Amino acid sequence: MSQILSQRTSLGLAQEQRLTPQLIQAMEILQLPLTALEARLDRELDENPALEAAPLEGEFEPDAAPADRDSGLSENDPLVVGENQADEFERLDSLVRAYDDADDEYSPRLSRQGASDEADSKQEAMNNTAARPISLQEYLHEQWAYFDVDEETHRIGARVIDLLDESGRLATPLEEIAAGLNPPVSIQQVQIALHEVQHLDPPGVAARTLVECFLLQLRAMPTNTTLEQAIVKQHLEDLEKNRLPAIAKTLNVDVDDVKAAIGVISRLSMHPGAEVAERQTPPIVPDVIVEYNAEADRYDVRLARGNTRELRISPEFRELIERSRDDKDAREFARKKIEAANAIIDALRFRRERLLDVARAVVDAQRDFFDRGEQHMKVLRMSELADKFECDPSTISRTVDEKYLETPRGILPLRRFFTGGVESETGEALGWDSVKAKMKEVIDTENKNNPLSDDQIVDELQKAGIDIKRRTVAKYRAQLNIPAARQRKQY
Repeated sequence: MSQILSQRTSLGLAQEQRLTPQLIQAMEILQLPLTALEARLDRELDENPALEAAPLEGEFEPDAAPADRDSGLSENDPLVVGENQADEFERLDSLVRAYDDADDEYSPRLSRQGASDEADSKQEAMNNTAARPISLQEYLHEQWAYFDVDEETHRIGARVIDLLDESGRLATPLEEIAAGLNPPVSIQQVQIALHEVQHLDPPGVAARTLVECFLLQLRAMPTNTTLEQAIVKQHLEDLEKNRLPAIAKTLNVDVDDVKAAIGVISRLSMHPGAEVAERQTPPIVPDVIVEYNAEADRYDVRLARGNTRELRISPEFRELIERSRDDKDAREFARKKIEAANAIIDALRFRRERLLDVARAVVDAQRDFFDRGEQHMKVLRMSELADKFECDPSTISRTVDEKYLETPRGILPLRRFFTGGVESETGEALGWDSVKAKMKEVIDTENKNNPLSDDQIVDELQKAGIDIKRRTVAKYRAQLNIPAARQRKQY
């Protein structure tokens, strides 16, 4: 029993060593996306008087001391901390996995200070969270408040809005709505209110079925949509199965007219309520810029401006320390602030260097993709880079998480460049994205009057040296939103 207790104590102490504040902070900084990083640095600058942003290149700085990272005191002054923290951060890579896999059974209980730090961390996460976007219900209620309807209809309509799901669909039966109001109302009154709510933006909200959702959108269009409405009402199943001649014959119109109407129907939304949230999605901010250097025939990699922010110990704070040498409390305050400042500077430097290293390695490995496009994406695994940088794969994962590259081929998530794949007949390792791109090319160039079946697509890929199964083709078709051969047939 004593031996078991001894083992548990030892494991507990090892866990405590892994969870040093500097290591935790370094991992947090490494994983933050750019917008959250900027918010975190703003908070650190506001709260720590020892920390300041170094002036940008060309920016005037009167009477500035050199931008070193010590406290400005003499070499033997005990207040100088963080001068040799390299060993701590060299340990980071080897400890990340142990940190992730730590067994809760042996985790030490949080001390009062630890609990306070955890609460501060949660508060910081809340402070760095973007403002809550407006919900569908809030968006509709804002419009409904100005609708010219009587008081009773307004009350019923407000209840209808509250019952809509995230897609904007009304799944609650009208009878249930009528009986659930206080006081209850008739079904006819609910129908009147529903009809009014269905005039709100975006068109299609408060529909009870897909057909009704499409019809509401078609009726809101400024053009004549009589044919489109007829197809939606009577021939939705035929439309799903691509039976264009049958639709044209029944409605006594040309196939070309049906094709034109389908073009309009295809632009309708099945989930109009979800578009309200999509409108408020913030733009993606790239972390790394990739640019082609024609003179050197290479792709240059640099950090986006927010990642290159330099921090340092404030010269004014160093002067304050010099004036307070005999004040014990002031010296202790200064020691803690400098220690915290150096820790954030080291964590930021670690993040910057690791992000650049990984981005450069990815760009070098995926040169064919940048030169020639999607079909030339290579197999690249995080374990390969982990071996190259002599770190744990989870460190690579943290580095690429929620990070984006701005490239000549658009803004792309860094994680996208890590993919498994297959080996072609020539021995070339092809990433799954490359296989999908090749499959899409095969489908794009097929005879649309006689589209290829999945088995025929397998045959075409085999001719290109890519050996995959039929079920894989079907899976990738679904992922690319490419319908089956029958639905792809054109008339």
